[in-house]
Amino acid sequence: MKRRDFLLTSAAAGAAALVTPSIGRAATKPGKLVVADQSEFIRNLLKASGEGEALDFELELPNFAGGPAILEAIRAGALDIAYVGDTPPIQARAAGTLLPIIATFTREVAQYRLTSRPGLVINKLAELKGKKLSYVEGSGRQVFLIEALNKAGLTLGDVELINLRVADLPDAVRSGAVDVAVLSEPFVTRLAKQVGASAVRDPEERKILPSTSYIYARPDVLADPQKVEAIKQFLPAFVKAGIWSNKHEQEWAKFYFTDFQRVSAEDTAAILEGQSPLVFQTSDEAIPHHQKLIDILYQAKSIKERFDARQSFVGTFDTLIAQSR
Repeated sequence: MKRRDFLLTSAAAGAAALVTPSIGRAATKPGKLVVADQSEFIRNLLKASGEGEALDFELELPNFAGGPAILEAIRAGALDIAYVGDTPPIQARAAGTLLPIIATFTREVAQYRLTSRPGLVINKLAELKGKKLSYVEGSGRQVFLIEALNKAGLTLGDVELINLRVADLPDAVRSGAVDVAVLSEPFVTRLAKQVGASAVRDPEERKILPSTSYIYARPDVLADPQKVEAIKQFLPAFVKAGIWSNKHEQEWAKFYFTDFQRVSAEDTAAILEGQSPLVFQTSDEAIPHHQKLIDILYQAKSIKERFDARQSFVGTFDTLIAQSR
């Protein structure tokens, strides 16, 4: 059996072994859960909201810079579930690894920003033509960039792509190694203050795509009763923490941006002004947008096959998510 077929079959078997979790009573004691974090978002959210205090299992939250590094770790069995952007599950599947999506959260306005180097101002998306653009295959930044070019009537062939790691993007903008990179806060604000970088000014840039993220799992984790019990505690706590951040946005922004990421109070306010609330979705609610992302990547020839988005999700935890949001 080929590696791709084995991985896909294993994922399907793991998902099929699951049943809708019973609410209010644990079938077995929850086991240790290792969750990939990014920018220590989950760690801070659970701490600020207080939702992490109710978890009665061992939770590890190793921090990563981007989806490609997370995929390597999850393939090595070092992670149970992972918080990733919208592209990594699609790229993993294209590479023969179907990692079931167990939760989806999104913001109407993207948190990614097309950010130009010092001395370069981009007023319209069409001005990206011929520019050196950062390209991080397997990261959520990939599909964001492709759709930005689509909106400008451009293709990947109309620009010069510079392959970089997520961690290298701020320095690439600072040094001028790229003309434009897809960044997220606090780096957009920091680089604007420090070196005069600037976000693309075209209003259409704010309408490219919603900022969608997923939590996906190793298939064998979903067949482990102790891991499943831990996930059944973790996901409601995470959803409730996200709802708390929506209702207490000033407190959350101070905790995360000002105090943790050391962003000034003025810049924290600017970040908050451009940020829309977190929305948590069930699998049925999330599937249409995921199919759109697959289609964007397929049409750009970034993946060779147009997948059915429905096969990327398991609805095992949908009831818990719906009841917690």
